[in-house]
Amino acid sequence: MTSTIPQFDHAVRATTDRLRPVMAGFRPYERAHDGLLSALGTELFASMPRRDQRTKGMAYLQGLLEAEGRKSIRNIAALFGGDATEQSLHHFIVSSTWDWTPVRRALAQYVERVTQPQAYVVRPLIIRRAGETSVGVERRFVPALGQVVNAQQAVGVWAAAPDWSSPLNWRLQLSPRWLADRRHRRQTDIPDSEVPESLDQCSVKAYQELIKKSRLPIRPVVMDAQETDVAAVVGWLRAADTPMLLRIDGTQRLTVEEPAFPRRGVSMTAQQIMSLVWHMRRPGRRPGEGHTSPGPVVAVRVTLSHAARREGRSDSSLVLMGVAEHGHWPAELWLTDLTTSSVGELLQLASYARRVERDTKEVADRVGIRDFSGRSFAGWHRHTTLASAAHAVAMLSDRAEPRLLTGTG
Repeated sequence: MTSTIPQFDHAVRATTDRLRPVMAGFRPYERAHDGLLSALGTELFASMPRRDQRTKGMAYLQGLLEAEGRKSIRNIAALFGGDATEQSLHHFIVSSTWDWTPVRRALAQYVERVTQPQAYVVRPLIIRRAGETSVGVERRFVPALGQVVNAQQAVGVWAAAPDWSSPLNWRLQLSPRWLADRRHRRQTDIPDSEVPESLDQCSVKAYQELIKKSRLPIRPVVMDAQETDVAAVVGWLRAADTPMLLRIDGTQRLTVEEPAFPRRGVSMTAQQIMSLVWHMRRPGRRPGEGHTSPGPVVAVRVTLSHAARREGRSDSSLVLMGVAEHGHWPAELWLTDLTTSSVGELLQLASYARRVERDTKEVADRVGIRDFSGRSFAGWHRHTTLASAAHAVAMLSDRAEPRLLTGTG
């Protein structure tokens, strides 16, 4: 088979200036774009032993940033050539031998080095599918949508700060139905090491993978735990010495430990606790000043329910934080073990979840984080890894300073 590497080299150089304007939906980053692609690409693909793999990796990354419309392999290949290029890129993503793990590690370490993450946000991602052959796809009820959809469900771990966020690791949730079907496993090349996971298990493992494999520092984990076993998540994260801020729903049972609380020591739902706090409010107190605050934020010391403690899970002190919004009380409920942090610091951490939600829609979706249409497990992970790198380039380009281009501090 004739090598397409020279064509790739020429096409990548030729399209850099010609096609950059198609990303006009992002904030301006024209000059930084090339520098970041070069600096990040050199590190990102260093683990690939062959030059043709590194060249295709750069082409695919550039295509994610510059191809119009859906970031399919066909649309990406159209930037650089015809059918031969499409076939080559398809093999690179779906059937090649390169391992995405060191590529993700390089991405995570680059983002860590050139930015100042404040927390890791763990967030599920629903990827709708029309058919039934994509790895992990099935009919599932999605509470955020209020309906049953045919979709994959993944979990992303994002580095986050007040003005940016970037995904660093992904884990695809696979159900017992998928993993028990030998035909499905064979057709999608699911490794034997993959086992069924609940959403909470998938979420915690995605975080643990990132920290362990990328050798990143421990930072607070911000996570929407409304659909998980909260006590289990608390236990797992505490076992990893990881501080946490978890969004919970009103049905979570907790026990208030504050001396002045009238039902101290009684297991109640988070909603019941906050309703009682609201009726006990007194004028003149500041938001977050114990259970008597009339303000938009209330923080109350709690522990997990007695049932959770009987199962051997942690009973150490936690803080339940209720947040009002547009007259609704409570609009959000958060549980944290950051008991010495101020309400302002906790609200700042909570805001990173909204930052990730916004950046998913405005950046990650635009670089094709949900656009892999193949069926293979490895292909999904390779595409998602490179889409995460494209997201980092898009996010960092408008913030770029000379140190960002070289990775020096």
